[in-house]
Amino acid sequence: MTKGFSSIACRFLAAAASAFLFCSIAPAQVPEGPQTSAPPQANPAPEQKQGPPKPPPPEAGVTISVEVPVVTLDVIATTTNGDIIPGLKKENFKILEDGVPQAITNFAPTDAPITMVMLLEFDRTFYGAFSGQGKYWADALFPNLNQKDWIALVTYDIKPTLQVDFTQNKDEVRESIYRMYFPGFSESNIFDALLDTVDRLKGVKGKKSILVLSSGIDTFSKHTLDQTIKLLRQTDVTIFAVGLDKPLSNYLDLHRQLGGMRNMTFLQGENQLKTFAQMTGGFAWFPQFDGEIPGIMREVAAFLRHQYSLTYTPSNHSPDGKYRKVKVELVAPDGGPLTVTDQKGKKQKIVVYAREGYTAPKGGVGD
Repeated sequence: MTKGFSSIACRFLAAAASAFLFCSIAPAQVPEGPQTSAPPQANPAPEQKQGPPKPPPPEAGVTISVEVPVVTLDVIATTTNGDIIPGLKKENFKILEDGVPQAITNFAPTDAPITMVMLLEFDRTFYGAFSGQGKYWADALFPNLNQKDWIALVTYDIKPTLQVDFTQNKDEVRESIYRMYFPGFSESNIFDALLDTVDRLKGVKGKKSILVLSSGIDTFSKHTLDQTIKLLRQTDVTIFAVGLDKPLSNYLDLHRQLGGMRNMTFLQGENQLKTFAQMTGGFAWFPQFDGEIPGIMREVAAFLRHQYSLTYTPSNHSPDGKYRKVKVELVAPDGGPLTVTDQKGKKQKIVVYAREGYTAPKGGVGD
């Protein structure tokens, strides 16, 4: 078992989950400054007064223990042009689980600070072109972070390495990136790196995300693609991805140095990044020019700052351990289609980004 992110986990130990959560909830307030405050202690139980004698416990028998999950989704709504749709209310959302409408029990805009891990590919794959690209593109994120946002830096090649634990000091992360000069290995094991990062985040409560800057190419991870997808279905982490391959693949293609097999490798890497982002409610970008990066990083931050938190208790109480598909739609207050127009009054198509599903718990029978 890998060790989690220590500093941020300590700050969130006080947030105890009263039900089985599959998606993120708003993180607890974290004190500013470098000091790590001790988690608050629970209030002591009041002294019990003596009352009438309690009746004897019922005779032992067979009971069925069923765990009913509470599902919380972080949802982003935009037009097809990428414009975020603000001012939505509870009645504008409709949740379907395996096609069955669900009753939304809690709704709130998410305004908590960002808690993000930057997962950066840093290896000698294709002569280190991706590493250099990712290193300089990563710097464009920091102007979009606020003082209270938390960020950690993990790099990977043959294995993931925690470079900077969660901090609100953005300069610490930038300086760590600037000090990265020569990649050590040619291997690029993104499956292992992604799952290792998700595992580290298990101790972090609240809304959390991973920004992956990578080609998406995997050389020989211990985990397969199918295993990676299966495990990501069980996480509450939103994944955003910025593909690093386009400038290199375009250059090689222009000079007719890109063979069919190598081209398929790039396309496979892109498809994997898209899959990881889509299934977790995030988004993947594949820029071709450096000039696109500032806008993309602004979008990443904007997506995280304009999420809506939706909570529901599934109507299907069966503890079968199966994967359940979830779909979020936008509707008008009367239940009909929601109409969104631009400044010129032209109707805009709507895109909703949300986790595609979750794995139900397995119940059992106890004595």
